[in-house]
Amino acid sequence: MFDGRFRTPIEKAVRPVGMLLRRTGMSPDHLTVLGILFAIAAAFAIGNGALQGGLALVILAALPDMLDGALAKASNTASQRGAFFDSVVDRVTDSVLFGGVAWFFASEKSPHLALLPMAIMGVSSLISYERAKAEALGLYAKGGLMERAERIIVLCIGLLFDSLLVPILWIMLALTVITAIQRFVQVWRQAEVSSTTQAKRDVRTVRRMSRQSARASRRQLSVVSRQRKRQRNG
Repeated sequence: MFDGRFRTPIEKAVRPVGMLLRRTGMSPDHLTVLGILFAIAAAFAIGNGALQGGLALVILAALPDMLDGALAKASNTASQRGAFFDSVVDRVTDSVLFGGVAWFFASEKSPHLALLPMAIMGVSSLISYERAKAEALGLYAKGGLMERAERIIVLCIGLLFDSLLVPILWIMLALTVITAIQRFVQVWRQAEVSSTTQAKRDVRTVRRMSRQSARASRRQLSVVSRQRKRQRNG
């Protein structure tokens, strides 16, 4: 949701920062690695009960993730390798952060409650897989109520108000499940349309080939007929 509505304004806002970062000699990969280091530190802080400290580190981890794209464009170093690396690190970052929350629950609350952030991560992985598989098939699979940006924002709210962390995570899980269903339905409908379209194309191809075959047969019969007439006249 945020990704679709606010990506363009955010990219415009951070473009000057990307130009400044280019002068430092840093690469987008440096920012990506810096982000995951902050995420690991945040996970340790959260796991040890320092939720507000973890919140600050989560925000610090999000900043490099927001700026690496701006730096790549400013330095003209955007590449498929960089996009792949950034996407993989995003998944690792999410796993580390929610792993920290699970650690906190297992240590401070109930071991069974640790399954809640793990469930969120499991469904989040399904959402990412749905998008990757859909794009591999040439289909579109973006949007939904709880994409990655929303999950990070909601997690930050839960860390800020630690007494609300558990109910907030339950709400996040419910919205994440809804998002996975939304994407499944979105891709399912596109695939149905694609199959119908392909079937129509196949019918048109068969008809075209039939017409071409019929014309070729008529031409061949015409040639044979002329040859027979010549033979009779000769």
